Amino acid sequence: MDHFQYLILLALCLIGTAPLELAIGARVYRQPRRLATSIIPVAFLFCLFDAASIHWKWWHYSTKFISGIFLPGQLPLEEVLFFLIIPICGILTLEAVKKLTSKPSSTDNNNI
Repeated sequence: MDHFQYLILLALCLIGTAPLELAIGARVYRQPRRLATSIIPVAFLFCLFDAASIHWKWWHYSTKFISGIFLPGQLPLEEVLFFLIIPICGILTLEAVKKLTSKPSSTDNNNI
């Protein structure tokens, strides 16, 4: 079970922030193109940095806590998912806070 700790943690992050989309209406998953263009370029750069760090032996991952699935550059699957999932959770949190703290506009009052 230790080999799945990193994946389980990432799954719990997604599960923990799901109510922000579903109940609060953060509307992050409803804009997939916008979400992808904000996350993928940065994730790609971080993956390049990690791959270089692994290659030059500046960085390594404990095989005890990862699944053993490696992508090009000897990147563990979990690390690539980290660069995608954690920003999604952050954006969901930001959008939910913005939605909960925003004041209704004057046009919203006309619909009452």
